[in-house]
This record gives sequence, C-alpha cells and structure tokens, in this order.
Amino acid sequence: MTKSLRMRHRATWLGSCMLLGIAASQAHAMEAASPPSLIPLPSSYHATGGKEFVLGRAAQVGGNDEAARRAAAQFVWLLAQNGGPTLAVAENAGKAQIRFRLDPSALNTAEGYRLKVSNTGIEVSAGDDVGLFYGAVTAAQLLTGDNPGRVAAADIDDTPRFRWRGLMLDSARHFQSMDEIRKLLDAMAQHKLNTFHWHLTDDQGWRMEIKRYPKLTEVGSCRVPLGDAGRDPATGKARSYCGYYTQEQIREIVAYAAQRHIQVIPEIDVPGHATAAIVAYPELGATDKPLVIDNQWGVFPNLFNTEESTLRFLENVLLEVIDMFPARYVHVGGDEAVKDQWIASARVQAHMREVGAKDEMEMQSHIIKRLETFLEQHDRRLIGWDEILEGGLPPEATVMSWRGTEGGLKAASEGHDVVMTPVTHMYMDYLQTGSPDEPPGRPTTIELKKAYEFEPVPAELAADKRQHILGLQANMFTEHTRNDRNLEHNLFPRLAAVAETGWSPQEKRDFGGFLQRLPRQLQRYRAMGIRYAQTPFQVDMHDKGDRAAGTATVTLDNPLGYAVHYTLDGSEATAASPRYTQPLQVGLPTQVRAAAFFEGKPLAAANRFAITADSLLVRDDTRLDLCPGDGKLLLRLEDDGPADGDRAIFNVNIFSPCWLWQDADLTGVSAVKVRAGRIPYNFQLAHDEPSRKFVPARTAHGELEILADCKGTPLVSLPLPAAPGADGFIELEAPLPATAAHADLCIRFTGDTRPDLWTLDWIKLETAR
Repeated sequence: MTKSLRMRHRATWLGSCMLLGIAASQAHAMEAASPPSLIPLPSSYHATGGKEFVLGRAAQVGGNDEAARRAAAQFVWLLAQNGGPTLAVAENAGKAQIRFRLDPSALNTAEGYRLKVSNTGIEVSAGDDVGLFYGAVTAAQLLTGDNPGRVAAADIDDTPRFRWRGLMLDSARHFQSMDEIRKLLDAMAQHKLNTFHWHLTDDQGWRMEIKRYPKLTEVGSCRVPLGDAGRDPATGKARSYCGYYTQEQIREIVAYAAQRHIQVIPEIDVPGHATAAIVAYPELGATDKPLVIDNQWGVFPNLFNTEESTLRFLENVLLEVIDMFPARYVHVGGDEAVKDQWIASARVQAHMREVGAKDEMEMQSHIIKRLETFLEQHDRRLIGWDEILEGGLPPEATVMSWRGTEGGLKAASEGHDVVMTPVTHMYMDYLQTGSPDEPPGRPTTIELKKAYEFEPVPAELAADKRQHILGLQANMFTEHTRNDRNLEHNLFPRLAAVAETGWSPQEKRDFGGFLQRLPRQLQRYRAMGIRYAQTPFQVDMHDKGDRAAGTATVTLDNPLGYAVHYTLDGSEATAASPRYTQPLQVGLPTQVRAAAFFEGKPLAAANRFAITADSLLVRDDTRLDLCPGDGKLLLRLEDDGPADGDRAIFNVNIFSPCWLWQDADLTGVSAVKVRAGRIPYNFQLAHDEPSRKFVPARTAHGELEILADCKGTPLVSLPLPAAPGADGFIELEAPLPATAAHADLCIRFTGDTRPDLWTLDWIKLETAR
C-alpha cells in the first residue's frame, strides 16, 4: 500500500468513528459495564463511568523514557496490524493522548501492566518492558474493538495466570518460509503468547544448519515424496522436497521473536524420530539396514544408537544449538522411541550391561540424564515429552505432557516443572469441526469449545505442587498440513482460546462470553492477513429424504451455536431472513442458502445446498461414517498429487478401508455406481501395524464389496484393476440385488494393497428410469 493510500485509509477510518455522534456515545456508556472485546480477557476490568476516549485525527503516542518510547512505537505497529490507523510517536510525551510509562510501582507482577482510559487518553504503566508491551497489545485491541476509535472509561489491572503460554510448530514434516514464521510470531504477540517451541528435526527432515555436520542439511533436509508429488510431471524424474534454516536465519527469527517478548525453544529429537539424521550419518543408527528419508508419516523404528561417539555427536549439535538459541530451555524429544532396534542390537545390549540399565527404557533415561547434565553445564535446562518419565528423570528436567494430563500430574507430584499440552485438547492438527470443508488432518475433532475449556492444573494435584504447572501449549504437527493456508486454518481461531486459557483467571473464563468477543478478533485477523478457519462460522446441512413422497427433512447448524438464518427460494440469506430453530420440511427440489450471523452481520459466506431426488441418492466420503469394528484410525488425507496446488481429499480408515452409509433408502434402486481413487499408503505404525484388518482378496487385485448391514454375503463384489485410470480414479458399476427398503450399506475394499490404498470418492444409487 502506498503512503497516500495509507493516509486516505487513516482519514476514512477516523472520520467514520467521529460520525457516530452523541447518541452512539450514550449507547457505548451503557455497554461499558462489561469488558470490551479483548482476547485474552484481562484479569481485572473496571468501568469507571467517565466520558469515553475518542481517538482524534491528530492523536499522538509517547513514552516517558527509552523503554516507554519503545513500547509506544510497538503500539503504533500493533494498532496498524489490527486494522487501525497509523499514528505518530510524539517527541514530547506530554502532548501524547496514548502514553506509556515505565513505573516499577505500577503493578508488581511478572508481565503485568496497568491501563487507564479517560476522556483525555489512554495511559499504560508497567514495571518492565514486557508489561508495557502487553499493555500496548490491549490498547490496540481497545481501539479496534466494538466501536473503533472510541473506548469507554475504565481501569485495567492485568497479569497472566501462567508464565508458559506456548505454540509448537513442526517445521520438519512440512517446511515454512521465513515470512510465514514471522507472521505466526506476530500473531502470537497479538495473543500474548510468549513461547515458540520450534520442532526442527524429525524422521522426515532435519531443518537446522549445524556447521560441524553439514550432511544433516545437505542430505537430511530433502526427501522424495511418494506418488505423483515425487515425480516431475514433465520429465518423470524424481522431484525432491527440501528446505532448512541457516544459522543466520535462525538468529534472525530468535531476534524477531525477542522483540515481541517471545522465547524460542528448539527441539532436537532423541533417541527416536531420528531417520533424517541417520540417513545423513549412517554410523549414528542402530541398524545396518539402508534407510531413506521419505514422505511417510507415523512412528518409525529408527533410533540413534547408544555409542559414546553418538552421544558426543549429540553434544556437539547441542553446542551449536545453545549458541543460536539464548532461551533457558532446550527440548530433546524423547517420545515414541520404539525400542525394537535396540532389542535386536548386540552392541546396544552390551552397552546396556556396561551402564547398568536393566531395560531399554532405562537406557533411554541414561541418555536423557547425560544430555541433561551437559545442558546444565552450559546454563540450560532440559525439557522433553512425557515419555522421559518412564526410565527415571533428573530432578531439574521439565516434562511436556502430551499423552494426556496424567504424565504432567505424575511429574508435578514428583517435583518436576510441567507444561500441559495434551493430545486431547491442544493438538491443532486435529480437525475443528465435522464440516466436509475441513482441510486434511485427523478427523477426531478438537472443537473451539474443547480447546477453550481445557484446564491445565489437574484438580487432584496437591496444592503445594501446583506451582510446578508452568502453563500450557498448543502443538501444530504438520504431517497433513502442506501449505500456509491450511496451517493458519488449523491454528486460528483456536489459538485465541489457548491464549485466553493461558492468560485469564480461571474463574473469569466463560465460553459464551468468549464467543461474544470473538467476531471482533476475526476482524483483526482479516486486517493481519490471517486466513483463519471459516468452517466454525459456516452452516452445515444434513438431509434425510423421502423420494417417494418428494420431501426431505433438512437440519441446519452452526458449530459454535451462532444464529442461523436461511432462505428456500434461492435468494441470499440475510439477518432479515427466517431464523432457523427446528428441522425444515421441504419439497423436492429445494435450494437452501444459510449463514451464521452475529449482531446482524454474517460471520462467513453463506453456504448453498441443492436438495433434489438425485442428490438424495449420492454420498461422498465426507458424508459417510465408519463401518463397525475394532480397527479404526480415521484420517482425512490428501491425494498424492499434483505436486503443487489443490488436491483431492478423502476420509479414510487406514486400519480398515470401509465406509458406512447409514439407513440408505433403497426403494426402487436397481444398481450402484462407485468412484474410487488410489493413494500411497504412507504410514509407519510400529507396534500398531497388526491392528490393520484386511478382508482377504479372492482375485488378483482385490475387490470392491458392498454389504447390507455390514454382514453376510456381499450384495456387490467387483474385481479391482491393477491400477486406476490416468487421472488416478476408477468408476465401477454393478446391479444391486433387491433387498430391504432401507439398509446400512458398508462399502469396502478387500486385500492388502500396500504400498497403495484404495479410497472411496463417492457412491451413487441408481434407479430404473
């Protein structure tokens, strides 16, 4: 945007604010008793009842010393990022309407600040730079909140509940640009999050330059994806996926984060999740089997060996890590280390006897204690996933509890510091709604409400141990998150819920109030260019039809419970359209348009649903359920191509490729048509692999089968071809024998087709015309 455009934007924004007039001012005063749209909610907000502050055209920002002037400049940046005007920093702080003051007596709490709004301006005071910065965040939100440019008179005393408020980003599975990392750090700052846990090494890639071991990035930062993405479409040759951060770039990110009062915690995974490092330096491994870095996901068996030379390698890596990252903590992983290779290795078993480890978990503990001692000698503290508890843990080690809160409870009870980040509530790669528009990920849903209502301090933890709960962290693993658009979809707005849990007093948190404040935060996201998830704010539709009667029952819902308005005549849905309150009885055909609204404004684009006699006969994979049975690992997977751009998405139970159409209306149905695709089976499941259930194939390449009520002799059994068509799909059609008028249909593929996997795209029931 050019300078002249910025000036015009500022004048327009301020002019619109001033047009609100006296009547609006009176209305705002009536609303002032409740906290404005701030996220996270401050610990104390008190409306003073005085005249509101109105931001004038020539408003200036200032500070009483160097630290305060620095905070003033940061406020100017924060306000512009949030969609407000670009203000000027005054040379004379006495003339400023928005003032920052460094005052050790203002609020004697870590990261805390005091903010006062009167008709003459906004004053922020704090005992240190961090408090001033968070006061600046709140001031910027106040001026871009319910009534932009107008702030009700109030006093705010604010301090965070927890000192660790984090986000973990996995850059190993998929690599993010420097610009995207900076964008996420900006968003973290706007949410008062203060810890960026950077997952830089894993089986699928080593993303951090280590000068002493250049092959870690020369070899370990590249892989050839499976399927179409791993082939150049023009030449058919292998196409690599590569990327790593130089030490200079890492220092740049660390400095950028520090300016926003965010510590950067690096993670070097030990002893598992080590394939990329072992491929680069095979002598580090515990197997003689040749390894490659590929695009498979899951739990790999490859571990670092236990040799003294390998431990020295890890210590040498840590020396360079310590030099790049000034934060006190270094994360060493410790999770999902399947010990099969150690069990099978005579060298590892001999080493275990030498050090007195009675089993492989104690051997892992021996390595963790060695690294913990090394880090302590270099003024660092070790942190790891909760598996590091299993073989005994050094007293100074900190535990990150991911498999639930039980590990954190145990660790805190034993006197260890803990960060709570359970997979049940804090994993952002899990889908956030049941919408068919969700991107790839784990369809086990972690809705916004579930993330918001997570309580990091277990009720059963003894009172004298509760100080060991440092805080909480959202984890963003990226196996299924290939691009920045999907990354931002997964993180926002759930990261706002995590931020409020980490900052606000437990007794003041209220999900209903959070939903009232959230729409203003969405406006700020749009100003920042954050592509937040639309699915929580859209309307989902479920229909059940009676084709013989020519009618259908339509259910509409918004995942967050915002008001839904709809039309049935093809016109756009507005706040004046009928409000949805109960299932709709409609004739066929009908076009439904629906949107969710807050204060008369749509929260997302309206969804359109065409309901016809034909549409009732078709279900794609996103509208089907899982077949009954024990083997279930449902994933929402991308196709393997194209290498760039959008890809098809499938819901697949990789433990048992079977889909369920519940209560299918088979009246008059004489045939069935199925479209199926085939994608690489790219999963390492370690000890879970035997849980896969294959129906034995009767022909060379397996069959497509359809069963009534998922039992008995298949109604349809068609042999599958050796390969799909050129577009990666096949269409199969067969007569459907007469059966009951309604039945649960199970659609499955037989046989073990690995390294590929058949997946259903859609199924259509056909009637005689």
